[in-house]
Amino acid sequence: MSSNTKEENGKITEYMGKRVYDFMRWRKVAAAMSFVLVIASVIALAMNGLKLGLDFTGGTQIEVGYQNAPQIADVRSQLQQAGYEGAEVVRFGSDSELLIKLPPEVAQKQTQQNARDAEATNSIGDKVVGVLRQGSDGRVDLRRVEMVGPKIGEELRDDGGLGMLFALAVVMAYVALRFQYKFAIGAVVALIHDVIIVLGFFAILQLDFDLTVLAAVLAVIGYSINDTIVVYDRIRENFRKVRQAEPAEVINISMSQTLSRTFMTSFTTLLVLWALQFFGGELIHNFSLALIVGVIIGTFSSVYVAANTLMAMNISKEDLMPPVKEGADLDEMP
Repeated sequence: MSSNTKEENGKITEYMGKRVYDFMRWRKVAAAMSFVLVIASVIALAMNGLKLGLDFTGGTQIEVGYQNAPQIADVRSQLQQAGYEGAEVVRFGSDSELLIKLPPEVAQKQTQQNARDAEATNSIGDKVVGVLRQGSDGRVDLRRVEMVGPKIGEELRDDGGLGMLFALAVVMAYVALRFQYKFAIGAVVALIHDVIIVLGFFAILQLDFDLTVLAAVLAVIGYSINDTIVVYDRIRENFRKVRQAEPAEVINISMSQTLSRTFMTSFTTLLVLWALQFFGGELIHNFSLALIVGVIIGTFSSVYVAANTLMAMNISKEDLMPPVKEGADLDEMP
């Protein structure tokens, strides 16, 4: 063993003057945790499904402005009593601005017209404002009415799913070209693990899944692969430098060297996301929540899922050696 390493009980505990933590000691426990989370997420997705937002299902968005800031619970009660069941009400900007989302079936029931007709859209906006004015002491103004048709929602949903699949395929190709196919498989397994758990989280809690949450899922893919690439780069480097160590020890050394970077990046990112969660308003509430879950799970998968996959495929230093060209020995002869 090199003088740069220090051993205790046959395991490397120090390398290049820095402590080495035995991450791989807990790899089976981590694998069991990942398995349980993924299975629970898949079951939730199969039984509950995602509660798709208006962006995917279609419907009508109505922005209204109040002279005096209203109580959201009172506004919801007014709409429900007027027959607008399933209406979602969130604050939009200031406390006196509200965004009301109506499912397509509610809009069609109230207007008795084609949901794509501009007059029908304007009509339902006027009707909603009329209902709200009856329960308000101050002035209520109609600011904006937008309609999303069911067909457009289906196209957005399909395009979003294809976008996630394309991102995973590109990541796998990139890692395979930069590293080796075992690394590519490990990276994609970690990304699929992260995406399924984030989707399962929304399926279990039945939170609205709209375009902002889809954007957050794609951002999670980018964040997770960036973290995984940093770890993989160090693993590849150490396989070539620490030649006499076992694969698990090389991975432990690599994880320990990148631990401070991984922790600080995740911690500072979570600080920003928590600020968005508490002070960013209801419109980006689910967006920031998806990113918080994704960053936590992505950090875990970079440490354990990606490395566990390498261990399961028996990664070794021979996998990272450049291939020897046929006849190379003959070319070196005089």
